[in-house]
Amino acid sequence: MKKSKSLLLLFALVLVIGTVLAGCGGGNNAATNTGNAEGNTPAATDGSASGEKLAADQTLKINLSAEPPTFDPALAQDSQANTVLKTMYEGLTRMNDETGQAEQGIAEKWDVSADGLVYTFHLRDAKWSNGDPVTSGDFVRAWKRVLDPAAAEAAPYAYQLYYLKNAQEYYDKKITDFNQVGVKAVDDKTLEVTLAAPTPYFLGLLSFYTYYPVHKSVEGNAKWATNKDTMVVNGPFTLTEWTTGQTLQVTKNENYWDKDSIKLSKIDFSLVNSSATELSAYESGQLDYAGAPNGEIPTEQLPIVQQKYPDEFQRKGIASVYYYEFNVTEKPFNNVKIRKALAMTIDRQILIDKVTLGGQLPAFGYVPPGIAGADGEYRTAIKDSYFTEDDAQAKTLLAEGLQEEGLTKLPAFTLSYNTSEGHKKIALAIADMWKNALGIDVKLENQEWATFIENRQHQNFQVARAGWTADYNDPMTFLDMWVTKGGNNDTGYANPEYDKLIADAKATDDLAVRQEKFAAAEKMIIQDDMILIPIYYYTNNTLIKPYLKGITHDFSGAVDLTHAYLLEH
Repeated sequence: MKKSKSLLLLFALVLVIGTVLAGCGGGNNAATNTGNAEGNTPAATDGSASGEKLAADQTLKINLSAEPPTFDPALAQDSQANTVLKTMYEGLTRMNDETGQAEQGIAEKWDVSADGLVYTFHLRDAKWSNGDPVTSGDFVRAWKRVLDPAAAEAAPYAYQLYYLKNAQEYYDKKITDFNQVGVKAVDDKTLEVTLAAPTPYFLGLLSFYTYYPVHKSVEGNAKWATNKDTMVVNGPFTLTEWTTGQTLQVTKNENYWDKDSIKLSKIDFSLVNSSATELSAYESGQLDYAGAPNGEIPTEQLPIVQQKYPDEFQRKGIASVYYYEFNVTEKPFNNVKIRKALAMTIDRQILIDKVTLGGQLPAFGYVPPGIAGADGEYRTAIKDSYFTEDDAQAKTLLAEGLQEEGLTKLPAFTLSYNTSEGHKKIALAIADMWKNALGIDVKLENQEWATFIENRQHQNFQVARAGWTADYNDPMTFLDMWVTKGGNNDTGYANPEYDKLIADAKATDDLAVRQEKFAAAEKMIIQDDMILIPIYYYTNNTLIKPYLKGITHDFSGAVDLTHAYLLEH
């Protein structure tokens, strides 16, 4: 079908994430436009227009509340990794968070065939941090790693490459020759990509970390991403210090092709999993930035800091959702009535007003506000009214579900969450609601981030907290993760009817048809099957020093630090 101008304009809004996991999971809260060759370069950073002057020390100090589990772009899946990887790598395109458009990255220009299936990228003269040229083969190598069906550790975002011709067939071992996959190095500076179907937001996807290139030195070195000395990167910064569990430091990469647009000399990341400590460090001047998406301000302090620092506190609604997910493969959570009973007995507004205190919005669907639909926002057209809070109906559903499972009472179960004072408070409040409404006993289990992610991936849980941040501006980024055996489908959910809805949405560029498929899919996972409990749509609450400029957040709340700079203060 011929693409309309409105279709291209709509998908020009595509943006990359990258926590809450995953897209991405978060540790806490965590077109054919060729763009502008100068990228996101901030204006007048030398103060020439405003009279302000750059600080002599251009070291940005920020906290990560959890250590990124990996720096391998093929294995990354959370916002902590996304934030750091974005400083160290660059894809064929990069996203301009202010315009919402894909622009030139390592590709300085590209051509698209009339049918929208073949993209030919022409690479600029760019170098790796060791001085080697960045070539088209580096992208082929990286994408082959992601799609490797025999990889020791499966890439969670392999499905993001299924847009390539034969990519899914290769991953599913239906074909064994990678040369049949739609990516080809024509020569060192030319990369040809063939898609399985027209994908209007493909240019935006290319700025996502799963599509980053990797250097040839990764071959034969399974542990290359665990040592700063073996990480050869192509982005604005290189990893120069890494003390596990304590600090990370990235330093300006003098071999980066666009180094003149980078004002920071270093970014120091502390690794402190205490919101109180993070706030204290910000107030004492040890941090220039505090809060989401990579850190956390204590929930009880949000009203206070909002009044205390009116010029530094920022709150923004973002396209992210906080939820609890079930392991639907094990009793008793294989029973949908039991799952629905738990979802219906959470008082979301009370939780927001009394516990989170962050101005979030109650969620009764999965796709958050801010995501583009067929005409305007998806959430405006498709209301999130898939269920209601109703203790009486929940009791009836629970009784029916228990009877179906041959139980007289729901056994005590474990609710898992990753280390965070905020997650703990939410879990305590919800466990109390379940106890009061349904007489259920819940055991709370706190886990460190890396362990928590691993347990979820292997379905080693009963009920677990989760969050998802948009990887690009389309409902697909929220809905294709629940297909059977999807890399980020931790619930074990498998429904052929759901899989077909997603496949049908991917096979058409008709916006109305896509939205119809998305609405049916969302209804299936929430109203019909309730594989997860939507709790709230996120807001980002941050504190930013007045002298810190150039930081950008995209519509999903993901932060880009690469073009930040510090003024004299």
